[in-house]
This record gives sequence, structure tokens and C-alpha cells, in this order.
Amino acid sequence: MQHPAVPELAHTTPRPIHWVATATAVSGVIALSSMLHPGSATAAQPPGGIKAAQATAAAPDPAKADIPLDCGPVKLVVVKKATGDLDGDGRPETVVVAHCDASMGTPPDGVYVLTQAAGTTEPRVVATLVDPKDRSTVTDFAVRDAAVTATLLGYSSPDVPSCCPDVKTPAHWQWKGGAFVRSTPSGARSV
Repeated sequence: MQHPAVPELAHTTPRPIHWVATATAVSGVIALSSMLHPGSATAAQPPGGIKAAQATAAAPDPAKADIPLDCGPVKLVVVKKATGDLDGDGRPETVVVAHCDASMGTPPDGVYVLTQAAGTTEPRVVATLVDPKDRSTVTDFAVRDAAVTATLLGYSSPDVPSCCPDVKTPAHWQWKGGAFVRSTPSGARSV
């Protein structure tokens, strides 16, 4: 006798009581929602003025951006993205980690900051935080507290094979004085 990979469970076979319970629950939700009404809409300025209104602006879409990475015959892939207001203007920026879609190996990553002008949907790259020419792979990537953080895996020399990065460097970028300034929270270490 052959046993199934997953045993049959009693609750996976619907019976009439299951349908009655579902119908009762849906009826309760509909009845409750008819008693609750949202407040009326107004055209008033949100508390906090223009800064609060700008905070609701959509973050730049990486799919619409011209990311400066030449991938030749293979496509560019955005592998990670995060959004946040990095420069304090009340509008979100999008930070992306991208690389060329290689069929083998680990292609180097690039980290780019995207922004868009008010009233447009055209994102543009305003900063390159990690250049793919540096042969780094990005891990532990995040945007929080108006800063970009990541861990960069790299190589101590050109003789180290691309499969096996031997240097691990934490990195932190913050907008200061009109540019992104990089700091290293703790020293680079071998992996």
C-alpha cells in the first residue's frame, strides 16, 4: 500500500457546515461594514503642510530608470531595492542593487540612487554608491533613518577567484553637504 506524501486532513474536505460557517462570517462582515462609515473627504492641506504632502509622493520606479550599467547581450536585473527620504526634501528616493544577468558565476553589483522631480514619473540616477567595476557583491542591504547600509563582499587582490570573495566590508552612506558620504562602521575583515 502506498501512502501519500502528505496525510489527508479532516479539515481539507469541505462539508456543508463549512459553507454555512463561511456564509455566516461573510454576512457578519457585510453587516458590520454597513454600520461603519469613513469620514467625509476634504481638500484641506494635511497637517504639516507641503512636507507631509510630499511624503506621500510615489518613490521612483526602477523599471522606468536608465541605470548606467552596460550588460551587452544579457539583461540588467534589479536584485534589491529600498525606498526612503535620503536628502530630507520630503520625497522618497529609491536605492537599487543591480547587475547583469550572467548565466554563470556571481556578477558584480552596482548600487544606484534614483530620484524624480515633483510632478513627473521619470526617475533618474543621481548617484552611484557602488560601481560594478569594483567587483563587489552587495548583501545585507537596507535604507533606514535616511541612510543606506550594506555589506560589500570583495577581493583582496586580482588573484582571488571571482567565486570566492575574501573581504567583507560594512558600508554606510548618508546625504551630507549635497553628496552621499560613505563611512565604514567597522573595519574590513577577511571572510
